[in-house]
Amino acid sequence: MSGLLAAARAVITRHEPAAAAEVLRRGGLLVDLRPTEFRWRFGEVPGAIAVSRHVLEWRLDVTSEHRLDELGYGEADREIVLMCNEGYTSSLAAHQVMTQLGLTNVADVIGGYTAWRDAGLPTVTRLAR
Repeated sequence: MSGLLAAARAVITRHEPAAAAEVLRRGGLLVDLRPTEFRWRFGEVPGAIAVSRHVLEWRLDVTSEHRLDELGYGEADREIVLMCNEGYTSSLAAHQVMTQLGLTNVADVIGGYTAWRDAGLPTVTRLAR
């Protein structure tokens, strides 16, 4: 594991898939960072919000005019769980968001979408067009 990844994981919260599902059930946000093609090919988590990694900071900044509508105003304490395909990009992104935006409520899913699906948690599949 790279030093950068290890350093990020040392300070972020990481959830097993079942715990991430519970965060979503309690009103937290699950943000899927995977490319559209991955979501079409392998499936999606119902209720997850797709956000491309390259615009993540704008979408999670509650002061940004481009923030996720789901963040609303004054909901900066809402837990946000990031998910990628296997849990690497989401770890680095969670650390980056914490550092740049000062959010302390950002976590990631251990093992990403692959672990979520393998745990038998809900997914939906769409056919690529």
